[in-house]
Amino acid sequence: MTSTNLALFDLDHTLLPIDTDREWVDFLARNNLAGDPEAIRQKNQELMDKYTAGILKIEESAEFMLGFLKMHSPYELAHFHEKFMCEVVRPAIQASAIDLVRQHQQNGDLCCIVTATNTFVTAPVARAFGIEHLIGTLPEYINGRFTGRVQGLPSYQEGKVTRVNMWLSAMGKQLGDFAETYFYSDSQNDLPLLEVVSHPVATNPNESLRKTAHENGWPVLDLFALK
Repeated sequence: MTSTNLALFDLDHTLLPIDTDREWVDFLARNNLAGDPEAIRQKNQELMDKYTAGILKIEESAEFMLGFLKMHSPYELAHFHEKFMCEVVRPAIQASAIDLVRQHQQNGDLCCIVTATNTFVTAPVARAFGIEHLIGTLPEYINGRFTGRVQGLPSYQEGKVTRVNMWLSAMGKQLGDFAETYFYSDSQNDLPLLEVVSHPVATNPNESLRKTAHENGWPVLDLFALK
């Protein structure tokens, strides 16, 4: 069946009431898998504060977040991530978010998660939501190891628009081919993509995006109490 509508979802604080990037690093720190736990938590909080304020540089975040992947073998990382999913992610998945995704899927919409968080962390989360397509920041992988560097363009701010267009182009499509296009997000960092879809939905929005949504007449969807 040909999809007539497109539904895009941010992940952290949108489909989940947590930030998987931050939680993954905290998980590694408290399990002594990533160096000095206190220093890591402090840097993690610093990056989160910058993101919330809309001033985070993706290069700084990527250098910190992806650096942990090169510390361990893929086998070890897979084992750690299975435990992370069990202890942190799955308990955070709520029925309201599952129902939102399922509604679009039942309507025959083409669904995709579009997140700045790297795909190593988020691919298992996308599978847990039953979403086939994922656009995330790609961690470089060479000769069986992560390098700690980004491959290609990070899916952050304006980069999300570019990456979505690249993904659609690879399928011989473009945004204008869909009767309706949706994007669900919690953050003002996603304004570039929110502004190019026909149905922007401020989802569990932070204060800045909630204000922008009201000014623009965008719907506000609170899937769960976040703030």
